[in-house]
Amino acid sequence: MTSLKFKTDMTFTYGEPSPMGPGIVRLVAPNPSPLTHKGTNTYLVGSTSLVVIDAGPDSDEHRSAILKAAGGRPITHILSTHAHRDHVDGVAKLKALTGAQTAAFARDPEAGRIALENSPSGKFFVDYDFTSDIALKGGDTLEGADWALTAIHTPGHAPDHLCFALEGRRVVFSGDHVMAWNTTVIAPPEGRMADYEASLAILLDRSDDVFLPGHGDRLNDPQRVVKAYLLHRNWREKSVLDALTAGATTIRRIVPEVYRDLAPQLLPAATLSVQAHVEYLIEKGLVASDLPLTPDRALSPL
Repeated sequence: MTSLKFKTDMTFTYGEPSPMGPGIVRLVAPNPSPLTHKGTNTYLVGSTSLVVIDAGPDSDEHRSAILKAAGGRPITHILSTHAHRDHVDGVAKLKALTGAQTAAFARDPEAGRIALENSPSGKFFVDYDFTSDIALKGGDTLEGADWALTAIHTPGHAPDHLCFALEGRRVVFSGDHVMAWNTTVIAPPEGRMADYEASLAILLDRSDDVFLPGHGDRLNDPQRVVKAYLLHRNWREKSVLDALTAGATTIRRIVPEVYRDLAPQLLPAATLSVQAHVEYLIEKGLVASDLPLTPDRALSPL
């Protein structure tokens, strides 16, 4: 399989709203990193009253930009695609300033605590204490004066991940589930590959014109991209299984076989991604291992 072609360029200025369509503007938070690209995207939707999708990090600069972009119009709701800190750390202070109601998928607090204790990744980027005023489920619709958004439950990157479909328009706010600049990190136990691929299939069955992601620029041919990402995951799974069959019998040994010329700062994410694929292969009955998985636990193909 040839490598995916990513859209890494973005035209934007920090603190300045970029129009994304009628009644939609995007603000990019000043939190760039290898995992957030240029920064977390915050969207303001509506004309007379506004909903904010993903308040972003706890940044006075970004919060001021959101309020300036609102231009005195009331912000009635703050929606979160998922409870990763780069998306929700700014919610509490924005809520305090606006009186907006918050809405998100309700996480299982006990499962969260277990993940926090055992995860090599989750404790660094998940707010397990995050709660919202409105607990959304897939299929729920929130309405404002001139907007309506329907939640699509898309677990995989995170168990609580929601995309939001703008009613009357073929526009989906795709959060971290589908992005243009890179594939989504699936980092166990927070991420689960079986859920991620099933959630991609949900979006593949739609007929949208544009995805507006949590990081990176807009996607103007979203179903094509979703299909490519599904094919990519299938190819990656085969690569993991091939590496294991050829003698790389631990996750740590598989990583350099699958990810060539990997930047050192991306090694932890790549290791977790391979672990997610191995977990899925175990679920499918194609690989055996004692559990719980660790980077150095022995694996064997079946």
